[in-house]
Amino acid sequence: MTDMLKRLETYYDAVPRSTARAEAFGPLTLFVREGDGWPYYARPALGHSGEVCVAEVDRVRARQRELGVPEAFEWVAETTPGLRAAVEKSGLVVHEHPLMVLDGAGDAVAVPEDVTVRIVDADDPVLPSAAAVPYAAFGVPPSPQAVPQLTARIEAGLTRLAAAVDASGTALSAGQHQPVGAVSEVVAVGTLPDARRRGLGLAVTAVLVADARSRGVETVFLSATDESVARLYGRLGFRTIGTALIAEPAS
Repeated sequence: MTDMLKRLETYYDAVPRSTARAEAFGPLTLFVREGDGWPYYARPALGHSGEVCVAEVDRVRARQRELGVPEAFEWVAETTPGLRAAVEKSGLVVHEHPLMVLDGAGDAVAVPEDVTVRIVDADDPVLPSAAAVPYAAFGVPPSPQAVPQLTARIEAGLTRLAAAVDASGTALSAGQHQPVGAVSEVVAVGTLPDARRRGLGLAVTAVLVADARSRGVETVFLSATDESVARLYGRLGFRTIGTALIAEPAS
């Protein structure tokens, strides 16, 4: 395992702990959300890189069903190669996503003249529309707690939010980065369907990167949806270092 992958594993283990409790299942850790919000997942216990048996995956899935949360697992293929066979034998479907890290400060992105891309603070009037963008972009029903939860995370320094805002003050695209020490992941970058193909998602990502660097973050990374999206992030300077895997029941 490379030093970079070790650094990301430490981050993956740390970032849910601000809003979730960790339940140990041998080589696996299940993060359980405390309060409302996006549910978490199970992933390899920090430091475990060996095999995982099907029975251990089944135990976690049973606990997830008991809790009423999604039967989801997330991990890095190169770090824990022995997990994929177990989750597939358990009946889950595995999805692959390019895992990308940024070298340097990132390249600048042109922004349409009628749009402003900026960091959104907790008291910014555009925050409600920025909070709603990822739900609309990914076709997920909005949470009534999305705005207060995001506000609380921004105030606590757990999340930094950026948005592409039109002249009316409405967010067309938005995304976040979540710093933990010197590492931060860019997440939830989405654009409203009617505003796509204008480069807004990349512009939002560039602002998030600049904000992270200004705050002393040394490692900025993300997981791209697929190879075509990875090529877009490559225009900012991101490079693929591995494969992020997400396992869930077949739809």
